[in-house]
Amino acid sequence: MQAHFLAGKPVILTISATVITLLLQTAFVLCGFPTTLTLERAFPTNHHVELSELKDRDSLRHPRILQQASVASVVDFPVQGTYDPYRVGLYFTRVQLGSPPKEYYVQIDTGSDVLWVSCNSCKGCPRSSGLQLPIQFYDPSSSSTASLIYCSDQRCSLGTQASDSNCSGQNNQCSYTFQYGDGSGTSGFYVSDQIHLDTVSGDSTFSNASASIVFGCSMSQTGDLTKSDRAVDGIFGFGQQGLSVIAQLSSQGVAPDAFSHCLVGNGAGGGILVLGQIMEPSMVYTPLIPSQPHYNINLLSISVNGHTLSIDPSMFATSTSRGGTIIDSGTTLAYLTEEAFDPFVDAITQSVSQSVRPLISKGNQCYLVTSSTPEIFPTVSLNFAGGASMVLRPQDYLLQQNSVGGAAVWCIGFQKIRGQGITILGDLVLKDRIVVYDLGGQRIGWANYDCTKSVNVSITSSGGRSEYVNAGQISGSASLQNTRGSLILVIFVALWLQLSVVIVVFS
Repeated sequence: MQAHFLAGKPVILTISATVITLLLQTAFVLCGFPTTLTLERAFPTNHHVELSELKDRDSLRHPRILQQASVASVVDFPVQGTYDPYRVGLYFTRVQLGSPPKEYYVQIDTGSDVLWVSCNSCKGCPRSSGLQLPIQFYDPSSSSTASLIYCSDQRCSLGTQASDSNCSGQNNQCSYTFQYGDGSGTSGFYVSDQIHLDTVSGDSTFSNASASIVFGCSMSQTGDLTKSDRAVDGIFGFGQQGLSVIAQLSSQGVAPDAFSHCLVGNGAGGGILVLGQIMEPSMVYTPLIPSQPHYNINLLSISVNGHTLSIDPSMFATSTSRGGTIIDSGTTLAYLTEEAFDPFVDAITQSVSQSVRPLISKGNQCYLVTSSTPEIFPTVSLNFAGGASMVLRPQDYLLQQNSVGGAAVWCIGFQKIRGQGITILGDLVLKDRIVVYDLGGQRIGWANYDCTKSVNVSITSSGGRSEYVNAGQISGSASLQNTRGSLILVIFVALWLQLSVVIVVFS
């Protein structure tokens, strides 16, 4: 069966009496517990920023990167917002924690592991948000299912994989500290409480699910985390260590040990994020490098217009002295180790030297192009272990900045990282692709894809039986209220007429 996860276009449904049962089931779920956790843009679409500001934003997360069986259901998080690096693509979602459940806005971060939220009595935590979000503070004493994690708890030791965990001699509580390269940080203690989700099983049945997870209760924040301009309630780490929500839900059999995303790259925005593996025939996979805190993969070479560049493969390797190549959807741009950057830029420049006018703009290699589209630029291939290649279109490594005398200025979106031996592939290259993080199979896969279309989602990890779920017509930018009303209308018309009816459900 197909899991129809859509990213935001009108959907035409043809309804007949034979599908009334399925529609009734779908309407029942949509009228109950919310079926989606919506990811939204952190900035309005008219908020343009300079390339240098994007580099500064990405640089704040890179020090953190340098420091550090089959299940029965899929959890989906339809994405909202528009990917645009000049508008600072920061995404967040809503999670429900505690009993009774309360809603918290948390930033999605594949570069860290732990879910943490601001707690009442937090020092330095913002009290308002420039994103016009209601700031919520978690209070363990107000949840009937909350409990503290003590030093003797085995789960406390898992925290050492993802943070600076320590134990207080006074109260024996398991605490943590995250410190970031810009001087900002957060500290607090671990608690156990319920997270509330909606799942879709192999027989396309929607159901509410809850699980006990360990997460951080932030009692102090410093630096940029104290600023209210883009404040949220916390951070949702999508890493692979023991205290990540992915690892915890998988170990309890609540969700698969895999997650996938597909981000729309054009102005329409939207996308898909699911706990499970999106299945696509053209998918290619490369192994994850084991025993790494991040999603490290083995980049072997770079080709421009089919010609492999003369770069020593060891420059991309992961070692004690080199950070290697990392997939990070939380990074806006893309970054090349310094040994690879200059050969890459030189190859691009040489391939278009007869058609464009090269120029340097604010320290970036740019090109004055008479065409508003970058088709004259070459195709780039990133070649990985296992025979997997990621083919980049010009718009996957170029950014259009402005116009000069009617000509467009396109700039290299890749940036140079000096002295750290690290290459980071951010949203600039990950957009318009299905990207699968198969933690059970220890591999990452991708395929070029129109992320506005529906996808198949498997409920099995690598090596298991392929079984797909049908999660219904879910739009990444649709209002749940409108969807509920439209589906209920469909049901009553079908029951009354008992013939085929075409209903347009607008997202």
